[in-house]
Amino acid sequence: MNSNEDIVIITLAVLREARIDENRTPLSPNQVSIILNKFSNIKIIVQPSNRRCFKDEDYQKAGAQITDDLSSANIIFGVKEVDISALIEGKTYLFFSHTSKVSQYIGQTLKDDAIIYKKELLKEVIKKKITLIDYENIREISGEGYRYLGFGRFAGIIGTYNTLNLYLKLFNKKSLPRAFEINNYKEIKKLISKQNFNKIKILLTGSGRASKGSIELLKQANIRQVSINDYLNNKYDKAVFCKISAKEHVEKKDGKEISKVKNYLFETDMFIACHYWEPKFPKFFYPNQINKFKNLKVIGDVTCDINGSIPTTIRSTSIAKPYYSIDINTMKEIDLSDKGIAVMAVDNLPSELPRDASEEFGSSVISEVLPSLINKDDGRINRATTASNGKFFKNFAYLNDFIN
Repeated sequence: MNSNEDIVIITLAVLREARIDENRTPLSPNQVSIILNKFSNIKIIVQPSNRRCFKDEDYQKAGAQITDDLSSANIIFGVKEVDISALIEGKTYLFFSHTSKVSQYIGQTLKDDAIIYKKELLKEVIKKKITLIDYENIREISGEGYRYLGFGRFAGIIGTYNTLNLYLKLFNKKSLPRAFEINNYKEIKKLISKQNFNKIKILLTGSGRASKGSIELLKQANIRQVSINDYLNNKYDKAVFCKISAKEHVEKKDGKEISKVKNYLFETDMFIACHYWEPKFPKFFYPNQINKFKNLKVIGDVTCDINGSIPTTIRSTSIAKPYYSIDINTMKEIDLSDKGIAVMAVDNLPSELPRDASEEFGSSVISEVLPSLINKDDGRINRATTASNGKFFKNFAYLNDFIN
């Protein structure tokens, strides 16, 4: 039988988020309490924050120690990119570094502040011999590479709520309270179910968590799902939507992959984009094709890839100012109106319902990540490790070219 001296204490830490518009957390006070009851060899420290959606004293009551000093932590959990100046040498960090898509910037002069920040962050990770584990890459090995962790469902829910709200604002001249003002998903569902979206036709892309969240809210808004064939060929006297997955909108032509999304946009009033996209994938349509989409008035880009698959997403937006319009001839931003195409491109959507989103995320951390982190790894943590001990792991070796 082991004596108490043989028990190795592991200290987990919850970071204070660096972004001023970020109020989510990877673990709620309730989840801190669950972990401490479940694992006798774990201690938890939480950095104080007056922006986080749960109060410091709630974490304290749950058994966590509240302190700015994370030097005793073995594993540090955040949500978004961390404050570079606060990175501690030799520690293990988990957060969304969103570095899987930077390959398109290799060899280019960087102008985008967010991309420059990623570059500096990765440089510091290598310099300080930090182990970086990206939530985005904690995936199942088989089949589609299902992601164990994500805020995608709430990104889809809030992105769709914001996009429907944008439509009401422009065409019914009356908008609903914002999701963050309501701050309760049950109330949002009640509110959206009472709205009338006339005869609009909505195209939705994607088949992951975000798309499922979007469908959840569209159905709550009494908008009926129809098949691709019916969507293209029928007229409706009520609002409808149609969902297409990558398999349905990508085809090979002359050995190249091209997108068929434009074929559906001739019939579309509102486009909600919830697909996963990488630079190697085809773009959905090009600026010179937009004039042909006579009905298209609103685009909700939940994926929010700047200069990605959707040319109207020329920048991301904030929770405070979620919308802009694009002049379809110049592709330049204009004041929000029903002229041109109105765009919703908030890049941290789940922060509008932070408590609901954090609870859902934290429960996946407990069930899908912690056991592999502190007991035996079945490979999911190793595969998601971007860098360790001053080197990028083999799958992420391309990041050497990015930072150099």
